[in-house]
Amino acid sequence: MDALATTWIPALLSLTTLALVLGLVHRPLGDYMARVYTTAKDTRIETGIYRILGVDPAAEQTWQAYLRSVLAFSAIGLLILYGMQRLQPFLPYSLGLDAPSEHLAFNTAASFVGNTNWQSYAPESTLGYTVQAAGLAVQNFVSAATGMAVAVALVRGFAYRRCGTIGSFWVDLIRGILRILLPIAALGAVVLLFGGVIQNLHAPTLVSTLAGGQQSIPGGPVASQEAIKLLGTNGGGFFNANSSHPFENPAAWTNLVEVLLMLLIPFSLPRTLGTMLGEPRQGRAILAVMAIMFTASFAILTVVESAASGSAPEIAGAAMEGKEQRFGIVGSTLFTTAGTSTSTGAVNAMHDSYTALGGGMAMLNMMLGEISPGGVGSGLYGILVLAVIAVFLAGLLIGRTPEYLGKRLGPHEITLAALSILVMPTLVLAGTALSFAIPGIRESVVGTSILNPGTHGMSEVLYAFTSAANNNGSAFAGLTASTPWLDGALGVTILLGRFIPIVLVLALAGSLAAQDRVPATAGTLPTHTPTFVGLLTAVAVLVSALTFLPVLALGPLAEGLI
Repeated sequence: MDALATTWIPALLSLTTLALVLGLVHRPLGDYMARVYTTAKDTRIETGIYRILGVDPAAEQTWQAYLRSVLAFSAIGLLILYGMQRLQPFLPYSLGLDAPSEHLAFNTAASFVGNTNWQSYAPESTLGYTVQAAGLAVQNFVSAATGMAVAVALVRGFAYRRCGTIGSFWVDLIRGILRILLPIAALGAVVLLFGGVIQNLHAPTLVSTLAGGQQSIPGGPVASQEAIKLLGTNGGGFFNANSSHPFENPAAWTNLVEVLLMLLIPFSLPRTLGTMLGEPRQGRAILAVMAIMFTASFAILTVVESAASGSAPEIAGAAMEGKEQRFGIVGSTLFTTAGTSTSTGAVNAMHDSYTALGGGMAMLNMMLGEISPGGVGSGLYGILVLAVIAVFLAGLLIGRTPEYLGKRLGPHEITLAALSILVMPTLVLAGTALSFAIPGIRESVVGTSILNPGTHGMSEVLYAFTSAANNNGSAFAGLTASTPWLDGALGVTILLGRFIPIVLVLALAGSLAAQDRVPATAGTLPTHTPTFVGLLTAVAVLVSALTFLPVLALGPLAEGLI
């Protein structure tokens, strides 16, 4: 009865509240985003920006031109953010802080451009307000808008008929920022301000503690950055403690608001898919898969954390070390599920403090490809790629025609989809293996980076590369990642994990757009039914299970079953 009252009733109430709010906004927000990306009308501000950029908003791009625009824009952002960090002492509001090292500046620039926000540093003691607000926060907007643009380009690939173009990246980028991210982030920042999140440009305040010591209390423009880091599924934190810090997440109700911000756009994009295709049932099928996996993950994580398995948790009566008393087990597991099921990576509890199986569940959420519901944009195009694979496998098993959303799936399309889902596992496993296989690097990783040797140390490194390759950004806090090897390797992993799938997804979009839509026949597999929902869910789980089970057995499973 105690477990029911303290764990499962709050868990059910929290999940029901989220479901009701997301259910209310799913249709209007999804339809609104569809109109944003399909209307021919531009606002005056957008027209002015297009003139400055030299862009014709009426001219659509081939997938190759769209890709070149994505890569060029991201490369420029990478260079600017790296330069801002290295020139920090000369910028206003630097708070007297030195410039980060070359390898740390590269890692941070790659992380924020890659929509990852991996932070190998304590933000409040490393970066001043100018770099935080004009550098990191700007990338929070543009990297999120880039992911949404790529997802919409893939949707156009399914929607267009015999077309050599998939839209304009510049139009999609600007509209995504100005019409979607900026208004919702502004509203979210006001709500967080009302809840007690700080927003100022004050220098750190020195105060005397009750014990008679001195402590520096930082300020900063937190609410504005907090809203977009969550809404854009960017992650990171203004403070090293992230969303467990009372200046970032003051109360239980703001904790729920922050979870809602993470899930708001990813859970609405399936409706955008259905609206743009004129087939709402297809969007509902994708949404159902996302919701099933999210609910299952939250339930499993809550079970293993509330069970408090392990010697120390059993003696204490709960696995509360590293978790905020303000939020408890349920508030922590809900936030963790949202942060790792999307590509946000924000935390309100230290994942390194979770039980072995609990930390493994957070890791598995990322290993699924973060499709439940995934990052802003990346979740939708990730699950659509898996849907292509699922339709192909179903065709092999039951002899149905491999068609999805009215497009035939030939060898070219299947190859692109297969390569896309292989990128992340390759990066995770290769990065983890190299960290332990190369003698000089192994000495640095084992001797300097790993706090807890043995199976948990293995989990720390595996988690880091899983987080980087999936553009998540969360970490097992026991890992010291600010070393030349990990800064460089994780930075490269972030960029490859972000942009190789984008290359393949845009190539797939171009191939699909060039086709005509084929009418459904008796041999066409229905992809809006509960059967297909079950098939797609099973494919998503089995792909990850078969790929990662051996390495999970060396880390969290081995530790949890001891």
